[in-house]
Amino acid sequence: MFDNLRLMPPEAPLAMPAQNFAARFRDDQAPGLRNPKDVALWRVLAFSPATVATLGLMWIMHGWFVADGLTWLEIVLLALIAFNFFWICLTVSTVALGLVSLTRKSAPVDEGQAQPMKVALLMPVYNEVPWYVLGSAKSMLEELREKGRGHHYALFVLSDTRDEEIAMQEQAAVATIRASLSPGLELYYRRRETNTDRKVGNIGDWVQNWGADWDAMLTLDADSLMSGDAIAQLTDALARDPSAGLIQSFPQLIGAQSVFARMQQFANGVYGAALAEGMGRWCGEEGNYWGHNAIIRTRAFAASAGLPRVRGLRGGGLIMSHDFVEAGLLRRAGWSVRFLPRIRGSYEETPQTLIDHIQRDRRWCQGNLQHLRLLGARGLSAMSRFHLFHGAMGYLMSPIWFALLVMWAVIGMGEDRSVLTYFSPSNPLFPTWPDVNDGQHVLVIILVYAMLLMPKLMGIAALRLGGDRFSAYGGVGRFGLSFVTEVCLSVIYAPVLMVQQMIAVFRTAFGLQKGWSPQMREGGQYSLATLVQFHALETVVGLVLMLGIFTGFVSVWLMPIGLSLAIAVPLSALSGFCFRKPGALMATRDEYVEPAITRAARHYRAELKSVLDGSAAATAAE
Repeated sequence: MFDNLRLMPPEAPLAMPAQNFAARFRDDQAPGLRNPKDVALWRVLAFSPATVATLGLMWIMHGWFVADGLTWLEIVLLALIAFNFFWICLTVSTVALGLVSLTRKSAPVDEGQAQPMKVALLMPVYNEVPWYVLGSAKSMLEELREKGRGHHYALFVLSDTRDEEIAMQEQAAVATIRASLSPGLELYYRRRETNTDRKVGNIGDWVQNWGADWDAMLTLDADSLMSGDAIAQLTDALARDPSAGLIQSFPQLIGAQSVFARMQQFANGVYGAALAEGMGRWCGEEGNYWGHNAIIRTRAFAASAGLPRVRGLRGGGLIMSHDFVEAGLLRRAGWSVRFLPRIRGSYEETPQTLIDHIQRDRRWCQGNLQHLRLLGARGLSAMSRFHLFHGAMGYLMSPIWFALLVMWAVIGMGEDRSVLTYFSPSNPLFPTWPDVNDGQHVLVIILVYAMLLMPKLMGIAALRLGGDRFSAYGGVGRFGLSFVTEVCLSVIYAPVLMVQQMIAVFRTAFGLQKGWSPQMREGGQYSLATLVQFHALETVVGLVLMLGIFTGFVSVWLMPIGLSLAIAVPLSALSGFCFRKPGALMATRDEYVEPAITRAARHYRAELKSVLDGSAAATAAE
């Protein structure tokens, strides 16, 4: 039976009309479009090197093939390599710009005291662990009591939970926390009877029923955690910039215990700062929105970012990855979308196992590929369209990489030892394979690996520029060992992730991906049967590649890829292995010196879990 618990302030309705993608829109309240004076230069410095490097590689490879005239297969091969190489180069140039930017002071803020704002912290939940989510909520509210800088904050738990038992625990947790909050702190809760339009509808429901009373809303995920300073800095930035519709922070990963999660957490914590800094520079005031840990001007969002259902999209026309689209709509309406990567204290968590990461990735793939249908929306800026396209390409690159892998394998050791030539030597209709010798194989593969490694090395160089020291990561020796471990694991897992992203693309294309499901945030151990079934394709492809290498028809330089795919099942099992000792391998700065907000969150979670477990035991005893 549905229990409609509502612990909410008086309603304050605010209109949120659905936008029309076929017509331009300008919000009369928006102060107008602008960009920092030097943003054009930053964009030239980001995109030009990537373009030049890609053209240079194509010129060299064209020289390999052109002697006997280009075949259609060679043209396809060149196009695929060019497309993937450009995105790799863009990452390298972005990180390089980040290094330059970190030597400069932050962009100046508007003069004067920030006017106090009334800010709602919105935490949408769907079948989450109540003590965990509400423990985080209490820690953020308690920090804001001391560090709110004169702004008024309240936290809203917006429940779309369908499981009745979890809903009862949610309500018990809310009641417990409200009874123990410091005076003056506000925590509200409401559970929707039907979860229409999922998270989009959940946020929209709050905006339309309570949004008029709040200057801004700070969106959180169920695994989000933000320090009081980080929230206050975002609020100050929005208060001082009347043109800002949305300001996104750079969330750092925390809470990783497993091999796979720690690999991602280390990469995010060490290499991410330079990449984020460079991206922030060339985005200017046409940034993106990642759906959480961002502050949004409520009336701007209501007037400009109401999402319609779109004909032709699977899932009833609901826009799944709403955040990129909402950022584009805010910019279209005349509001700026900013990214402030230097604000510290913004956190989120990452899936603990390879399978859990892939399951989340499949949902994101479905949403991001929808964006290709929205590229023609009227009035979007070129940069907003680029964000939509870039998000989709993050997934489409995997099938392209896989196609390159297949072509590279069947080309083999040259025309005389091509796999397909070997099996059809008398077929006169079959085109001549590109004549790529083993030395040229080596050059291309080494170049690609070098370009993938370069952002990591530059990210390390950025540590000192960002104020960090190796001592914060356990010392030079432990940091070096963590770096080598992360690089090796990244190389090993990359082919498996490539194949799984390709599967995600095809699942989406053929309608096999059925919307969103709750995320398994704590991961778990999976049976051997599950692992074998989940990774069957990678295993088969890897074994075929290894067979080709051992028989001499596939270049030996593809062995790292073939081996990784062949052992996908044990790699997946390894991904969930947990480190129990603090400061273990691939530890980040925040693990050696734990932030106050994460200590507080851990304390309140344990406290709330104990209360809920005690209540459950008492109920069972009755």
